[in-house]
Amino acid sequence: MDNRSAVWAKVDAHRERMIALADRVWGMPELCYTETRSAAEHAAELRHHGFTVTKGVAGIPTALIGEAGEGGPVIAILGEYDALPGLSQEAGVAEHRPVEAGGHGHGCGHNLLGAGALLAAAAVKDWLAETGLPGRVRYYGCPAEEGGAAKAFMVRAGAFADADIAISWHPSSFWEVTPPLALANTRADFVFTGRPAHAAAAPHLGRSALDAVELMSVGVNYMREHMPSDARVHYAYLDAGGIAPNVVQASARVRYSIRARDLPGMLALVERVKRIAQGAALMTETAVEVRVVSAVSNILANAPLERALHAVMEELGPPHFDEADRAFAQDIRATLTDGDIDAVYRAIGQPRTDAPLADSLVPIDTVRDPAIGSTDVGDVSWVVPTVQAHAPTVAIGTPFHTWQVVAQGRSPAAHKATVQVAKAMAGLAARALTDPELRAAARADLARRAGPGGYRSPLPPDVEPPLRMSLG
Repeated sequence: MDNRSAVWAKVDAHRERMIALADRVWGMPELCYTETRSAAEHAAELRHHGFTVTKGVAGIPTALIGEAGEGGPVIAILGEYDALPGLSQEAGVAEHRPVEAGGHGHGCGHNLLGAGALLAAAAVKDWLAETGLPGRVRYYGCPAEEGGAAKAFMVRAGAFADADIAISWHPSSFWEVTPPLALANTRADFVFTGRPAHAAAAPHLGRSALDAVELMSVGVNYMREHMPSDARVHYAYLDAGGIAPNVVQASARVRYSIRARDLPGMLALVERVKRIAQGAALMTETAVEVRVVSAVSNILANAPLERALHAVMEELGPPHFDEADRAFAQDIRATLTDGDIDAVYRAIGQPRTDAPLADSLVPIDTVRDPAIGSTDVGDVSWVVPTVQAHAPTVAIGTPFHTWQVVAQGRSPAAHKATVQVAKAMAGLAARALTDPELRAAARADLARRAGPGGYRSPLPPDVEPPLRMSLG
């Protein structure tokens, strides 16, 4: 039996429903842990396709699992549907035109990510039913990837304990197996408490929490020279203590994102930042409390799955774009800088071309200069052999977390790429379900990379999902 062709036909059978799902979620952008309507749309679609749906996974109201099939191996297909703040944008226009001033938008393409993953899961479910083969497919609806670490909480709760293979994807400029590179990351709030006073009449009686935050920033910035070059530390003021300059600010809060190549390096860097905060509190005679918001692990590669996915993507070929797709992509590229475009080519280790949309598969063994971020898929990769694909949903060079991504989020080109990557994921799932040697090799590769210590959650035991995170 040609597993790939059979399961690809199932993808085509459901493509219109899933494109409609992606567009609906695009039109209801919801932030980290508040994806109520988006999760409901995914749950309804799963039920339509005959999945058994479990909601509230790991105590997270917007996390869900849909399962179908019986016995056999378990294939996890991971979807997301959270948006980003401040990126409201009309679809299909190559100029900055917000739908709602200050509104949210799908600036990372998670409307497509969730729908494409569900499309692959639905196709595998139908293929299993048709063939009568043993095996189960699970769609994991994962909220709050943008800083909320929902998958890390789901892993800690055991949601992936019996999965054999995990497959996901992400919108991108290119058609490729996703490089297995992601930094471990902790987000923590540093809350300083001082003493208010009249800033003119009695400043000596005050102790400024805002001063403490600013001194902490100075200390962290001096630390940058003395930390690994691939580590990253960034921050945002959540509460500067008020708007009255004639009042000594008695409270202030700053959120730090602290990243490093691996978990031990990240945890060590977190401790250094904590000591700087304590020093700032000492200098200002204030108190500081550290509140960890979320944390994720670095991602583990899985060579057998990466080779297998690459073979499927090579057989499929990239999405088939037309002249209208390329014309809109050219309009988007006119809003970008040469630096934007050059950066994505450096990330894949390939020379720049004039193509506005990807028309080939990136070689799997290319030497890259990647821009490394963080993702909670990393935690899944420590407990389940995991692989991801990139699909070209945007014009080459489009920076993510921008209005340009939102503008392309309902485009025909994005829809075509979503369907094509669903076929890649479904094709790999079908092979994994019927190839015990691939599953065994993937599991052995994970065991080797994880080492004898295995997975250690980066989340402190007392930290719960920050369900009100987006509200500050």
